[in-house]
Amino acid sequence: MMSGGESVAVSIRDLSFSYEEGRDVLTGIDLDIRRGERFGIIGPSGAGKSTLLLHLNGILRGQSGSVEIGNMVVEEETLPSIRQKVGLVFQNPDDQLFNPTVEEDVAFGPLNMGLRGEESATRVREALRAMNLEGFEKLSSHHLSYGERKRVALATVLSMRPEIVAFDEPFSNLNPAMVEQLIGIVKGLEATVIIVSQSIIPVLAACERVAVLNEGAIVAVGPVAEIAAERELLRECGLDFHFYCEICRSLSEMNGANDV
Repeated sequence: MMSGGESVAVSIRDLSFSYEEGRDVLTGIDLDIRRGERFGIIGPSGAGKSTLLLHLNGILRGQSGSVEIGNMVVEEETLPSIRQKVGLVFQNPDDQLFNPTVEEDVAFGPLNMGLRGEESATRVREALRAMNLEGFEKLSSHHLSYGERKRVALATVLSMRPEIVAFDEPFSNLNPAMVEQLIGIVKGLEATVIIVSQSIIPVLAACERVAVLNEGAIVAVGPVAEIAAERELLRECGLDFHFYCEICRSLSEMNGANDV
């Protein structure tokens, strides 16, 4: 838990959720995420990561417990305000792209917020510039590459200027160059960033703190270096990445031998 003096962007208390009676997907989740930090939620497939993410803007709401965004409880009356504060970037970009052109996709959020004219156009230009998508305005999103569609999907969220940007499995189906590019984008965002993923190495590279979610429960929270060192915990959760480190170390030693 955080001290009262720290600014909290997301506060989750005793959150439990089930899709069907008798089978909890989330159990007693307690979590605080600081304003402005990059926070990762890692866990194996089926751990409940995406379900937890959907509670941040009220798409799902738990059977018990609470979620607060800043000082605002997520409930029916606050949903319009909450959804302006929290932008979700879904795993599949095609779930967010449904207009004829990139420009119209990115403008959809601002227009839905009641913005018109130059104010909406400015937000679209800024979001496209941030994603290096200038010149894409009149193109169809569905004719772009997968990586480009990922960037357009993020631009649709950025155009709403949310305080929190939450990603669901952002590194899936990306090649290493695109993963590196996305990590750079995440680090440069002027917002609180939350990433849920089972791709542990990119999350460790992009985030400052992480929570480990396993079988619907938070089993550890801490700075990335501390969590990365908990190999037995990561192994139990199906997240042990040290094998890759050993491969890199072996390759480095081979290159060193070749240089002799």
